Amino acid sequence: MKVAVIGGGPSGIVTLKYLLGAHLSLRTRPIEAKLFESEDSVGGTFFARTYEDAELVSSKQLTLYSDFRLPDEPDFLSAKRYIEYLKEYCTHFQLWEHIHLSTKVQSITRDTAGKHTVTYVVKKTGEQLQWECDAIAICSGLHVTPNIPHIPGMENIPLRMHSSEFKGRAQLGENKTVLVLGSGETGADVSYMAVTAPTQRVIMCHRSGFHFAPKRNLKPVLLPFLRGKSTEPAPLPNKTDTIPLDNSRASLFDTAYVHPLLRNHTALWTFYDMYVRSILWLNTGTPEGLDQLVGEPDADKNHVSRIFFNKSGNAGPYISHPYRRSAKYANNRLDRIRRPLIQVPVVDTGGKFIDLAPWPESVSDKGVVRFTPTDQRLEYSRIKNDSVKPDIVIYCTGYRQEFAFFEEHNTLCDEAKNSSEPIKIPQRYPLANEANIRDIWKHDDHTVGFIGFVRPSLGAIPPISEMQAQLWIVNLVAPDYLPRRILPGSSVPWGGLIKASQGQLKDDESHYRLAHPSGSRIKYGVDHESYVYQLALDMGSAMGVVDVLWRGVVERWLLARINDNQALEVKDSKSMKGLKGGGGGWKLPIVWALGANYNAKFRLTGPWQWEGGGAEEQLEGEMWDVICRRRWFWDLFLLSFLPMMIFGPLSFAVWVYTTGYWVIFGVEPTSLDLTLGLGGTRKVKQMVNDDADAACALKEKMLANGLDFGEGCY
Repeated sequence: MKVAVIGGGPSGIVTLKYLLGAHLSLRTRPIEAKLFESEDSVGGTFFARTYEDAELVSSKQLTLYSDFRLPDEPDFLSAKRYIEYLKEYCTHFQLWEHIHLSTKVQSITRDTAGKHTVTYVVKKTGEQLQWECDAIAICSGLHVTPNIPHIPGMENIPLRMHSSEFKGRAQLGENKTVLVLGSGETGADVSYMAVTAPTQRVIMCHRSGFHFAPKRNLKPVLLPFLRGKSTEPAPLPNKTDTIPLDNSRASLFDTAYVHPLLRNHTALWTFYDMYVRSILWLNTGTPEGLDQLVGEPDADKNHVSRIFFNKSGNAGPYISHPYRRSAKYANNRLDRIRRPLIQVPVVDTGGKFIDLAPWPESVSDKGVVRFTPTDQRLEYSRIKNDSVKPDIVIYCTGYRQEFAFFEEHNTLCDEAKNSSEPIKIPQRYPLANEANIRDIWKHDDHTVGFIGFVRPSLGAIPPISEMQAQLWIVNLVAPDYLPRRILPGSSVPWGGLIKASQGQLKDDESHYRLAHPSGSRIKYGVDHESYVYQLALDMGSAMGVVDVLWRGVVERWLLARINDNQALEVKDSKSMKGLKGGGGGWKLPIVWALGANYNAKFRLTGPWQWEGGGAEEQLEGEMWDVICRRRWFWDLFLLSFLPMMIFGPLSFAVWVYTTGYWVIFGVEPTSLDLTLGLGGTRKVKQMVNDDADAACALKEKMLANGLDFGEGCY
């Protein structure tokens, strides 16, 4: 089999690696794979579109590939170091001979037999070549074509650029007014760089608010008045002992051993929304975001199930600075009681600040910005009477998904379909938003995989891409390894539940999908922990508690008692190869239960099992060290034991409920039954069939319970 990989970013590199090693893990014939990258280096957006001082917002523990680690590096890598890591990965796994740099893919077509042809141009020579293959992995990424929203009059601002063109503070000059469009992580980074440069004024604009989150677990000060000060200088990178936030979530009873009905219900989301708000208020007094006095998300998206956390929090203190003495917060009696008792120290900005503003409505002929009136927002009240005349505007407005290499083929297919001539038409290529099997491939087109086209609310794309590549390759070349067939999902959960009861699909997507409000530009958000665990379940790579205890404790106990000249047969001898005897095996089940869903967890078993004990060594080494760094109360109790104490008994209660339901009705209940009572699914089906208005009314009732079911009625 021949497979083409389009794109040399983190997603493409890891896909290439697993393709080349598939014959060893899956016992298939070797795969011939080629990777095509238009840039002069691997790295994708990290190579082509990064800026001064750029640092990853996800930790190395989560972001790095499962089988190539950097134990001596700080928790958060710089973008420059991450590019070096990707190159080292290619060298370590001997990928370079399969990578074609400075090679632009012009088109991808296929014939009626399903064979794909990649047409590409070598930039240095201009030579056009073709390569025929059996499958295509699209890894071109989410960050390629800049998205430039239309705002009337923007041409009247002297200097305009997209964030992909911005490289550093030197481009800002001196005494300039800088307008930053966008409040995502890039917008926050650029605003911070601008306010710490010799600029005159910095304004950051947002559409519907944002939610700042810390990169590390918070480190509050108890009784701060005893210290005699409530501020501190901006912290140096990696000079704190708290662990990265994306390492904090415990798997047990959150993704592992949570009953499917509870998993698909809103209870978990509701708990974490309340939890996040409570922790933020307790530590900073601002439940809408980390030390965030303004710019909270709009009401329709102000919930953890609907937002992308902004971990570029350096700009936060500068945005909040002008509002610290505002009447809204100074007169908050409850907060005045909290502050002397517990407080995360406020970063001293030295009097500098970033103005926050609503989205620009237009720009006058003289270059003065008119902002969208939003009187209910504090930031608009502050800036509405100002005359803002920027010298520079930087679009931090993201990117558009484009698949130009498919356009020629799909246009020909459409023309042939509309032709009156009786000809056989090759299959159109799907786009990323049509991939309805875990957002990786379309159910009727498994030879085209989209790797890295989801975005986690808190987490990282590279480890997700590693899991996606594993699942796609197994389904492509060795589908018998999959424990069950993966059915197409539904983006409308309540309709999906009805169809699931009819055997058309399975509701195992709603628990990991973000419930984006209608009108959101980004519709492909996922919860990192839930999504990768679902992919592991799909591959049979998620170990149960008995297997973990056997692997970590029993096998180690047996190995400790084997003499050097003895051999012992065990049921799974492959898993014991390379393991060290003796104690310490108890670390594995603890990391399995309390640790985040690191990809190494899913290489203990399944089709991509890491022979030689590498996964165990990593979990009991690097990941165990992260567990040991957790503080007893703030990290272990609040983030691990408390959720387990709540959702463990709840899962058991739901198991009792479902057993009784099956005895009474002879069928298994769905999440609708938990929300609407016994027979909830049957009620919905009847309403859908009999009365569309009643179905819409029911939808409103479900929305009131915190469930978002997309646009329109079923």
